[in-house]
Amino acid sequence: MIHNFKDLKVWQKAMVVVKEVYKQTTNFPSHETYGIVSQIQRAAVSIPANIAEGAGRNSNKEFLRFLDIANGSAFELETLLLLSADLRFLPKEAHVRLSEDIVDIQKMIYGLKQKLNVN
Repeated sequence: MIHNFKDLKVWQKAMVVVKEVYKQTTNFPSHETYGIVSQIQRAAVSIPANIAEGAGRNSNKEFLRFLDIANGSAFELETLLLLSADLRFLPKEAHVRLSEDIVDIQKMIYGLKQKLNVN
């Protein structure tokens, strides 16, 4: 059980990604505000939010469940950003950078899960 989620590198990196996602989605077409933009932003926010919520739970088992949810959101975000790049809503450079960060987050979640499973 981890009480201070803000010390987790994966949470910190996920927060950086959320901010970048919000920055990038301001340039999407206005007709996508309640479509793909909303979905992208929700998936991005879900990653650090679930890490934080899981860290506040009473057991490693519960924390692991929230890490699984965060990881699922990371894969959802990765897919939505790929679609956005394909639709030319997201510049290629931004897509590459965000995709690399998301893969890093997925790896970090995996590593944290491995650590929690040992304890």
